[in-house]
Parts: sequence; structure tokens; C-alpha cells
Amino acid sequence: MSGSFRIAVWDPPLIISQIVAVQCIMYVSLGLWIIVLLNFIAGHPVSIDYIFKYQEVNVKDVSGRLVVACFLLNSLISATSLWAIVQRTKLCLDFSATAFFLHLVASLIYNSGWPYSASWWVLQFSCVTITCVLAEFLCMRSEMKSIPLGMSTRVDL
Repeated sequence: MSGSFRIAVWDPPLIISQIVAVQCIMYVSLGLWIIVLLNFIAGHPVSIDYIFKYQEVNVKDVSGRLVVACFLLNSLISATSLWAIVQRTKLCLDFSATAFFLHLVASLIYNSGWPYSASWWVLQFSCVTITCVLAEFLCMRSEMKSIPLGMSTRVDL
């Protein structure tokens, strides 16, 4: 018995499955936000371009602003998925940065080129920051819950 609260074990299958789960939740929820905001509310046709094309992220027109709103709302869902799946405060930055790095790679492949839009970069950095900070807050709240030490709830001094 080592006396450690949580033992850090290198478990690649667990880490990979957590990354895949977080990434899947991120894209499914982003797709749902796009369907709800762009299709149902604004009446724009749904396209995968809204997820991966950096030209779609802008503040000049209504659809671009709705795409920005979808990404920002999705960072709340992504933070909640990190809290539910990863459950460790010190891993939130790693997993949120990994999720958005994989999104960058997917966008590079989809666009066949580097995203040159400043608004896309600002949005991605904002989303990764929101996701990381909110997930750390949620995980820290869970980790800081009091641990019951015995059967009684009363402490005698």
C-alpha cells in the first residue's frame, strides 16, 4: 500500500479512448448546435463546411456570427464532456488542447491548406480557453468534495 490518493498509471488504451470520446462528443454537439442555430433558426442549409472551413468563421454576416456562437456554445459542452470523461483537473489542459489540435489537423486536411483567417484563430484560442478553464473548474469542484471518514456525520472534539 503506497498511501497515494490516485496512482498515476500509464494506460494508453484508456487515454486514446478518452481522446476519441471527447473528440466525438465535440463534433456531435457542434453539429447539433449548427443544425439548431443555422438550420432551424436562421434557415441556412446545413453543411460540413461550417465545422471545418475557416472561411465560414467571420463576424461580417449572420451565418458567420452564428457559426461563432455555435463554437462558443460547443466549448461549454466540450468542458462538460471533459469533466465527465477525464475527471482530473490536471489533465484538462492536455485534453482540451489535444481536441482542438486534432480539429486543426482535420481543418488542414479538409481545406488542403493553412487557415489564414484571424477570426478563426481567435475563435479557436477562445474555445480552447473556455473549455479548459470550465473543465478545470468542474473537475476541481468534484475533486474537492469532502471525503467521508466514518459512519457518523458528527465530529466530537
